[in-house]
Amino acid sequence: MAPNVFNRIPPGFFNLLSSGSDYKNNASCLLEIYSQYDMEVSYRISRKQLRDALSSYIFENNLSFSEENSDEKITDVANSIIRKFTDEDCGWLIEETDDSTYEKYIVMTEAGIALAEFLITLEQPEKVEYSSYIYNIYNTLMNPEQWRADPYVNAIKSVYNNSKALSKSLKRLSTFIRKKIEELTREASLETLTNHLLEYCDGEFIREYARLTKQQNIHMYRSYIRAKLNEMINDPEIHELLIYGCAIEENITEDEAETMIIDMVDNTKKFLNEDYDRIMRDIKHKINTHIHIAIGRIRFICNSGKDAQGNVEQVLKMLRVSIDEGDLLDVLPDEMINLYRFDKNEYIDTASLYPFRKSRAIKKPITTDIEVLTEQDKEEAISELKKQAYNQFSKRRMKLYLDEQMKGKSELDSSQLPLSCKKELLANIAAVTYCEENGYEITVEDGYTEANGMVLHRFKIRRKKDGV
Repeated sequence: MAPNVFNRIPPGFFNLLSSGSDYKNNASCLLEIYSQYDMEVSYRISRKQLRDALSSYIFENNLSFSEENSDEKITDVANSIIRKFTDEDCGWLIEETDDSTYEKYIVMTEAGIALAEFLITLEQPEKVEYSSYIYNIYNTLMNPEQWRADPYVNAIKSVYNNSKALSKSLKRLSTFIRKKIEELTREASLETLTNHLLEYCDGEFIREYARLTKQQNIHMYRSYIRAKLNEMINDPEIHELLIYGCAIEENITEDEAETMIIDMVDNTKKFLNEDYDRIMRDIKHKINTHIHIAIGRIRFICNSGKDAQGNVEQVLKMLRVSIDEGDLLDVLPDEMINLYRFDKNEYIDTASLYPFRKSRAIKKPITTDIEVLTEQDKEEAISELKKQAYNQFSKRRMKLYLDEQMKGKSELDSSQLPLSCKKELLANIAAVTYCEENGYEITVEDGYTEANGMVLHRFKIRRKKDGV
């Protein structure tokens, strides 16, 4: 089963920050408690000392809590907060008693420390020196004596962690710029927009970005880093130490360690060679977009107050209202009335209307009964199909019929054809029909041939000289 953070924290760890009206005050009190440990050697402080510090903080910031009574002392409020934070369901703090002095101490839990640091990071993100990651990778690989004893922990893992940290920081920078772009679109005044743009241009990340561009930084180290990583992987002695160190450090088998090392090296090289340039291009594009949007917003706000057409329309609107209210058109001469008709009489024709499409009816599925054919039924069906497909007067059959009647002769008279039944009459007519296509030529003669009550026009059939 994959590790889950909720298996390591109490069930109500986030409750004080997610519900009720005191979540902001709870968060600020947690940060104040965290700040009290800055001068301590550990995250352990006297309960009385923490109570007094928390009381002063509540008084100075005029904090009020929903469960607080109007006549309750501030020290009692501070004690109530400490009890909430040390509750087993919360788990931010732990209360301990000294064995020798029996004095009570408050200890911040590991999860409580992590939560406080997370809130601080959200409120005041740390400024990152992006170029330091590249320097750290380069300096690590430049000094083999520092990592030769354990090349996995001191070299490969360090290089990999620095490259991941740089990637994460750059992505965070990209997200930050995107947030600033969204804020720009909501700026409504020229003053706030200008201040926003100046703060953006004076920000530390602009200088950090400049130090990370190809012209100033990474191109000087990238080829060396890539070559050094390949050298470490291809050196049998170092490669063996890497596998051994990785297996011990990560508590995995040597085969898994070898695969893990190869993945770490490949991912590091891929980031430096491909992902880094792609992220930097994205950041540069967002910076340009931010500047263009800022300039566009400034122009829009400046020009929005110079709408001459809008001002004229407002004057005309006021004039029209005054005329309507005072019935001024009634006292004007007829030739001047049209000058003060500001409303247009327009109409809509049917050609400009959009006809709504009729919704298609939902077709219901139709099912039929299925009858499975037996083998005999199948044979009968096949026989019937063959019978229907059989054409006794086809072109090919009529060629065979004429060849049989000719029997090697070059010419055949119609009187020599059989005419004993209707079927033979139809065969003679079909043979004449396909005569040209089957390589014969026909000559029509005068008169008719009569036999068995049937009449056939006389003709002669000859083989073509050039054959079929």
